[in-house]
Amino acid sequence: MGEATMPPNSLGDAPIYERVYAVVSQIPHGRVATYGQIASIVGECSARMVGYAMAALPPDTTVPWQRVINRLGKISLRTSGTGSARQRQLLEAEGVRFDGQGRVDFDEVGWPGPDWEWLETVGLGPSEPSGRSNSGSCANQSERYSLW
Repeated sequence: MGEATMPPNSLGDAPIYERVYAVVSQIPHGRVATYGQIASIVGECSARMVGYAMAALPPDTTVPWQRVINRLGKISLRTSGTGSARQRQLLEAEGVRFDGQGRVDFDEVGWPGPDWEWLETVGLGPSEPSGRSNSGSCANQSERYSLW
Protein backbone atom coordinates (compact mmCIF):
# COMPACT_ATOMS: atom_id res chain seq x y z
CA MET A 1 0.00 0.00 0.00
CA GLY A 2 1.17 3.55 -0.74
CA GLU A 3 1.98 6.02 1.97
CA ALA A 4 -0.24 9.06 2.52
CA THR A 5 1.36 12.17 1.11
CA MET A 6 1.19 15.62 2.63
CA PRO A 7 0.37 18.67 0.53
CA PRO A 8 3.40 20.48 -0.94
CA ASN A 9 2.99 23.40 1.52
CA SER A 10 2.40 21.09 4.46
CA LEU A 11 3.17 22.22 7.98
CA GLY A 12 2.26 18.84 9.44
CA ASP A 13 5.88 17.88 10.06
CA ALA A 14 7.23 21.41 10.57
CA PRO A 15 8.71 22.44 13.92
CA ILE A 16 6.10 23.48 16.52
CA TYR A 17 7.02 27.17 16.52
CA GLU A 18 6.77 27.35 12.73
CA ARG A 19 3.28 25.82 12.92
CA VAL A 20 2.29 28.23 15.70
CA TYR A 21 3.47 31.22 13.66
CA ALA A 22 1.61 30.01 10.57
CA VAL A 23 -1.66 29.69 12.49
CA VAL A 24 -1.25 33.01 14.33
CA SER A 25 -0.58 34.68 10.97
CA GLN A 26 -4.09 33.66 9.92
CA ILE A 27 -5.75 35.75 12.69
CA PRO A 28 -7.23 38.78 10.95
CA HIS A 29 -6.85 42.41 11.96
CA GLY A 30 -9.20 43.28 14.84
CA ARG A 31 -9.64 39.68 16.01
CA VAL A 32 -8.08 37.69 18.86
CA ALA A 33 -7.47 34.03 19.65
CA THR A 34 -6.41 32.29 22.85
CA TYR A 35 -3.16 30.50 23.51
CA GLY A 36 -5.16 27.29 24.01
CA GLN A 37 -7.08 27.75 20.77
CA ILE A 38 -3.83 28.12 18.82
CA ALA A 39 -2.38 25.06 20.61
CA SER A 40 -5.41 22.97 19.68
CA ILE A 41 -5.20 23.96 16.04
CA VAL A 42 -1.45 23.33 15.88
CA GLY A 43 -1.67 19.99 17.68
CA GLU A 44 0.99 18.33 19.86
CA CYS A 45 1.37 21.65 21.64
CA SER A 46 0.20 23.32 24.86
CA ALA A 47 -1.05 26.84 25.49
CA ARG A 48 2.17 27.49 27.40
CA MET A 49 4.22 26.44 24.38
CA VAL A 50 2.28 28.93 22.26
CA GLY A 51 3.20 31.61 24.80
CA TYR A 52 6.86 30.62 24.59
CA ALA A 53 6.68 30.78 20.79
CA MET A 54 5.19 34.29 20.94
CA ALA A 55 7.90 35.40 23.39
CA ALA A 56 10.61 34.03 21.07
CA LEU A 57 9.60 36.27 18.16
CA PRO A 58 12.06 39.00 17.21
CA PRO A 59 10.95 42.62 17.71
CA ASP A 60 10.60 43.23 13.96
CA THR A 61 8.35 40.22 13.32
CA THR A 62 5.39 40.31 10.96
CA VAL A 63 3.60 37.59 12.97
CA PRO A 64 0.65 39.33 14.70
CA TRP A 65 1.61 38.12 18.20
CA GLN A 66 -0.58 40.77 19.83
CA ARG A 67 -3.71 38.93 18.68
CA VAL A 68 -3.09 36.00 21.04
CA ILE A 69 -4.49 36.46 24.56
CA ASN A 70 -5.42 34.26 27.50
CA ARG A 71 -8.62 32.24 27.92
CA LEU A 72 -10.10 34.89 30.22
CA GLY A 73 -10.00 37.43 27.41
CA LYS A 74 -7.12 39.29 29.01
CA ILE A 75 -3.59 40.11 28.02
CA SER A 76 -1.15 37.93 29.92
CA LEU A 77 1.46 39.82 31.91
CA ARG A 78 4.99 39.78 30.56
CA THR A 79 8.09 39.40 32.67
CA SER A 80 9.63 42.45 31.00
CA GLY A 81 6.65 44.57 32.04
CA THR A 82 6.38 46.61 28.83
CA GLY A 83 5.03 43.99 26.43
CA SER A 84 1.56 43.92 27.98
CA ALA A 85 1.01 47.65 27.50
CA ARG A 86 2.33 47.41 23.93
CA GLN A 87 0.03 44.48 23.19
CA ARG A 88 -3.01 46.39 24.42
CA GLN A 89 -1.97 49.47 22.44
CA LEU A 90 -1.64 47.42 19.23
CA LEU A 91 -4.99 45.69 19.76
CA GLU A 92 -6.78 48.97 20.51
CA ALA A 93 -5.28 50.42 17.32
CA GLU A 94 -6.98 47.51 15.50
CA GLY A 95 -10.32 48.43 17.08
CA VAL A 96 -10.33 45.78 19.83
CA ARG A 97 -12.09 47.13 22.93
CA PHE A 98 -11.39 46.16 26.53
CA ASP A 99 -13.84 46.36 29.42
CA GLY A 100 -13.09 47.80 32.86
CA GLN A 101 -11.41 44.55 33.93
CA GLY A 102 -9.15 44.52 30.87
CA ARG A 103 -11.08 41.79 29.05
CA VAL A 104 -12.22 41.54 25.46
CA ASP A 105 -15.60 40.19 24.38
CA PHE A 106 -14.89 36.94 22.52
CA ASP A 107 -18.33 37.08 20.89
CA GLU A 108 -17.35 40.43 19.40
CA VAL A 109 -13.68 39.98 18.50
CA GLY A 110 -12.93 36.28 18.94
CA TRP A 111 -11.45 34.54 15.92
CA PRO A 112 -13.39 31.41 14.98
CA GLY A 113 -10.27 29.74 13.62
CA PRO A 114 -8.85 29.23 10.14
CA ASP A 115 -10.90 28.06 7.21
CA TRP A 116 -10.99 24.29 6.77
CA GLU A 117 -9.58 24.66 3.29
CA TRP A 118 -6.46 26.35 4.68
CA LEU A 119 -6.09 23.66 7.36
CA GLU A 120 -6.33 20.92 4.75
CA THR A 121 -3.90 22.70 2.42
CA VAL A 122 -1.21 23.01 5.09
CA GLY A 123 -1.89 19.63 6.72
CA LEU A 124 -3.10 20.85 10.11
CA GLY A 125 -6.25 20.47 12.19
CA PRO A 126 -8.70 17.67 12.85
CA SER A 127 -9.57 15.38 9.97
CA GLU A 128 -13.33 15.54 10.57
CA PRO A 129 -14.68 19.07 11.04
CA SER A 130 -17.59 19.43 13.42
CA GLY A 131 -19.64 22.54 14.09
CA ARG A 132 -18.69 23.95 10.71
CA SER A 133 -20.58 27.04 9.65
CA ASN A 134 -21.34 28.18 6.12
CA SER A 135 -18.27 30.42 6.14
CA GLY A 136 -15.96 27.43 6.54
CA SER A 137 -15.06 28.18 10.15
CA CYS A 138 -16.82 28.13 13.50
CA ALA A 139 -19.38 30.87 13.96
CA ASN A 140 -19.38 31.56 17.70
CA GLN A 141 -17.37 30.98 20.86
CA SER A 142 -19.21 27.86 22.00
CA GLU A 143 -18.75 26.21 18.60
CA ARG A 144 -15.14 27.39 18.47
CA TYR A 145 -14.21 25.78 21.76
CA SER A 146 -16.11 22.58 21.10
CA LEU A 147 -14.20 22.26 17.83
CA TRP A 148 -10.70 23.14 19.00
